[in-house]
Amino acid sequence: MRILLALVLIGLTVAGFATGSIDTFAEETTAGTGAIVAPLAAIPRSETCLSPADLREAVADKRVIAPVAAIRAARQVIPRAEIQRARLCRNDETLVYLLTALRRDGQFVHVVVDATTGQVSGP
Repeated sequence: MRILLALVLIGLTVAGFATGSIDTFAEETTAGTGAIVAPLAAIPRSETCLSPADLREAVADKRVIAPVAAIRAARQVIPRAEIQRARLCRNDETLVYLLTALRRDGQFVHVVVDATTGQVSGP
């Protein structure tokens, strides 16, 4: 009986994600900084992201800041979240770090940091 209930709940969850009634990206405004975590529309597509070798080359050429600096900037916006992933992506004409963080409430959020200035980008 428990297995049947679990399967029904999983099916309803998958159906909710598929229809868009459950959102997978959280938007939040932090009280201290006033910065806004990026909504879905501001997040670059994954095929525009650079490879790890290209990332190392861009950092070595000093075209972008180091990933550690982008992580520090993101931690100021969402201080108690754990950074899970950092990617360097093209967004229009600029390069940005797309950071995926796990908040303590279990929600994933995305933070976009300008790769040249280190500033957290708004939506």
